[in-house]
Amino acid sequence: MSSMFDLLMELPLFRGVSAETMHNTVGQAKFHFLKYPQGETIIEENRPCTHITFLVSGSVRLTTANRNGRISVSQTLKAPDVIAPEFLFGRATNYPCTVVALEDTGIMQVSKGDYIKILNSDPVFMFNYLNIISMNAQKSVTGLMSLTSGSLEERIAFWVLMLTQHTGENIAIDCPLRNLCAIWGVQRSALVEALTRMQGKCVESFGPTGIVFSSRRNLLDMLSAHPEIATDSEENAV
Repeated sequence: MSSMFDLLMELPLFRGVSAETMHNTVGQAKFHFLKYPQGETIIEENRPCTHITFLVSGSVRLTTANRNGRISVSQTLKAPDVIAPEFLFGRATNYPCTVVALEDTGIMQVSKGDYIKILNSDPVFMFNYLNIISMNAQKSVTGLMSLTSGSLEERIAFWVLMLTQHTGENIAIDCPLRNLCAIWGVQRSALVEALTRMQGKCVESFGPTGIVFSSRRNLLDMLSAHPEIATDSEENAV
């Protein structure tokens, strides 16, 4: 039993609560544990988000694509983590991504109704959730504004940060460079020059079909002049 409590208290959104509070929470809410083998789809894009989903073991590949599938951004999440928590409430409550197990993986789900009870049971739970959705909202606003200002490297960094979680690793954009040029409003030569400058820092490789990023942390470091984005770091995450 103690190992289960230790696991729960390490999960995002549960950190910082007392052991007594966690014991009471486990007694009042239903926690559903599920296991998935490597390669199995855990969440399908556009599926209603009726539960908050925690990654408790293993790792997953999370992919977000546009409607015609011509551009997608993928990232790896490792346990312990939470998957797209900002889509539990609001008008858009369908998952924007597909989530596939990269290895034997375990998740824990809590229904929306039970999670509301958890949020109301202790201010720490509420503050954790409010902090993460506020951080994501602020990141998106500044990211959109950056598309018309700043260097091209900054604009690329903002764009990637908008579409990934702060814990995301092995980030990749799967899209022809010519389409990315249209999205970012630049010539191909300018994009290639910018990506070349970013190599060795935050870009691992790029080619005609897309870009692979070596470090999300280094993307954040590029934006030190923008504190509202720079706060989206692992050190400041819930």
